Amino acid sequence: MTFTNGYMGKWLKCDLTTGTLEDFEIPEELLRKYLGGKGIMTHMLYEHALKLEANGINLKEFDAFDAENPLLFATGPATGTRSPSSGRHHAMALKSPLTGSIGSGNTGGIWGAKLKFTGYDGIAFYGKSEKPVFLSIIDGKAELHDASKIWGLNSVEVTEKLKKKFDRSRAGVSCIGPAGENMVPIAVIMNEAHRAVGRTGMGAIMGSKKLKAMIVDGNAKPQAADPETFDAKVTEHRTKVKENGVTGEGLPAYGTGILVNIINENGLFPTNNWQEGFNPNAESISGETLAEEYLISKHACWGCPIACGRKSYATKGTYQIDKTEGPEFESMWALGNTTGINDMSAIIRSNHYADIFGMDPITLGSTIACAMELNEKGYIPKEDLQGIDLKFGNADAVVELTWMTAFKQGFGKTIGNGSLKLATKYGHPELSMSVKGLEMPAYDPRGAKGIGLNYATSNRGGCHVTGYTIAVEILGDVDRLSYEGKAELTKIFQDLTCVVNSTVNCLFLTFALGADEYAEILAPITGWDLTGDELMTIGDRIYTLERLIINKLGFAGEQDTLPKRILEEPLPGGASEGEIHNLEAIKKEYYDLRGWVDGVPTAEKLQELGL
Repeated sequence: MTFTNGYMGKWLKCDLTTGTLEDFEIPEELLRKYLGGKGIMTHMLYEHALKLEANGINLKEFDAFDAENPLLFATGPATGTRSPSSGRHHAMALKSPLTGSIGSGNTGGIWGAKLKFTGYDGIAFYGKSEKPVFLSIIDGKAELHDASKIWGLNSVEVTEKLKKKFDRSRAGVSCIGPAGENMVPIAVIMNEAHRAVGRTGMGAIMGSKKLKAMIVDGNAKPQAADPETFDAKVTEHRTKVKENGVTGEGLPAYGTGILVNIINENGLFPTNNWQEGFNPNAESISGETLAEEYLISKHACWGCPIACGRKSYATKGTYQIDKTEGPEFESMWALGNTTGINDMSAIIRSNHYADIFGMDPITLGSTIACAMELNEKGYIPKEDLQGIDLKFGNADAVVELTWMTAFKQGFGKTIGNGSLKLATKYGHPELSMSVKGLEMPAYDPRGAKGIGLNYATSNRGGCHVTGYTIAVEILGDVDRLSYEGKAELTKIFQDLTCVVNSTVNCLFLTFALGADEYAEILAPITGWDLTGDELMTIGDRIYTLERLIINKLGFAGEQDTLPKRILEEPLPGGASEGEIHNLEAIKKEYYDLRGWVDGVPTAEKLQELGL
């Protein structure tokens, strides 16, 4: 079976309350407006939000674990084609249990391509099951199954058992671990056991629906409308990816961990809960050290020429482990640097637990670091810690709290709610390094002004992959400490990212490819006449529609801000010493470029975008 124009032409709707499955189609008109992936799901969520409001539901008070919170998974027109790095998929929910804003995440591996090969472009889950279930789509046939025998298992165990059950060693498996089953707000959805829909608590939503896993496999192949032109562009684009210093050299050699030394040398590597931006011992937890002492091999997601993934082990010391994957740059930072830990083996062990139990290492490590600062300043009663020596640099505490959080044990139950709820509980919300309740990742915006504006205005919260301005502020030729042009730069990166997450490809490609290149390869896939400018308008439309959703959830200009520490406390040392972030210097300019007033899109802007 082959399908032209990049799409398979149907979605699966699964009502978990009734156990019914049915196919539905997305009109071409909507695909032209939103592409697929994140774009089409944002449209679906907005329509669902309108429906809930019409039924008298107040979305600001709406519970993320309500059966009416949909859980959506989608590919895009490039997924599963020979387009570089096109094995990814995007997942979304109307409301995050961690932040109260929109739920959204993107992940690699093989699952996205394998879903496409079943003959489906996406899956929409509604309702809740009374008992644990899992979904299989094998060769186009979709079925729900009893999951009682795999409920309680970790991500590695589930993946192995389902592949064996269906005798499909190359199938894609997406699942939750114990953290998702326990509805821990920082739970993720794991695919291929070590790749994750990693932020905003999507795994907790999946757990609330009693949906344990999805296994997908098939032989349907999406095809380009113009195969000859498409093949030529694939060859051209793969050459550009190979010749780029980041995608052709740095990431293949050292994985994302190559950023540790680079970010640290620029003085924006958040240390000890963002109290500093430089760690003199950062080399010990870098990608170079991982490659020299802990690396088994590197590996790639489906169709990816970069191969930034790492398989690793630790054979010495307290935290030995025979084989695992990662850690990525963000895990090296969150489970290491921001908690004051310079022991790579401890980071590998904690990251392994986060993977198999199914938790976001960024929020996990950041929340532990926040708790460490609260404890060291005397804000947490000793009895609350139940014997845990919670201080910066204590690797035992981080490893212990990782599994405790997944199972809601002891102080881990508090950690699992994220740093904002933790810091608020103990009277000091300003010590949560988060935006809209989502912890910021490993780039201190005091040392890179564009990423700070992106954090502040990101719809899902403190997120770098909403608009990765670091690509040019640190790895390019843009002055990282200047505010000039950063409003426009942030908008460009956010809009382009919406396009990439809707095609769906890997964001790392944007080091080598821009909107024009995406248009060049999407046009022969879809058969539509497309330009880079038109794609950027689509990205603007998606981002603006997502903003309309979070406005309904109670977020606007007041929440487009940064932690007090970032705005008022100068960095004490390193290459960014003395810097704060003057967000107000560029926020209004950004709003003007977006056509927003105080974080809310204007009627004129909506009309311009056809919304």
